[in-house]
Amino acid sequence: MSNASNAELPKTVDPYRLAEQNIVLEGEIPLKALSRFGDSVYGFEDGAVCRVELSFSMDSERRRMVTGELEAPVILECQRCMGPMQRTLVSSFTLGLVTSDEQAQQLPKELEPFLTDDFSANLWSMTEDELLLVLPPFPLHERDECPAREELEAFEPDNSGEEPVKKSEDNPFSVLADLKTKKH
Repeated sequence: MSNASNAELPKTVDPYRLAEQNIVLEGEIPLKALSRFGDSVYGFEDGAVCRVELSFSMDSERRRMVTGELEAPVILECQRCMGPMQRTLVSSFTLGLVTSDEQAQQLPKELEPFLTDDFSANLWSMTEDELLLVLPPFPLHERDECPAREELEAFEPDNSGEEPVKKSEDNPFSVLADLKTKKH
């Protein structure tokens, strides 16, 4: 842990004090510490971390906010071949710090509420929530990288042999033209 950016992100902070002082926190959270997230992904490499940068600030109406950037390398399950695929999840967000539902309802629409206690916010669970939000619901390998590619192509004869060559010469709008002429 030589330099600060490799340090572990503190788990709990007083977000209001940080916002009043315009503090920026940078650090890492071991992915294995985020159990809800761990349950939602295929896995991750040993020692994988989520890199986090959080900027605490106040707007002109003295609302306390936190703006964050996250990056986490994970292994997801391709929904086509059911095999593992590497992905880096990236998230950017701006949250309004609130201590009650009433305060949350007063936030402008562009601010997601982040409900905290008066003097403490759990940055790890906040990060975990944001990671869960950016998980793709239906992860797929790039088509040419997917191990299931061959089975797929077997089921889709359009993609084999010489047919596509003929097809690509067809005008994609000819179908529309046909529809137009049929109507009248």
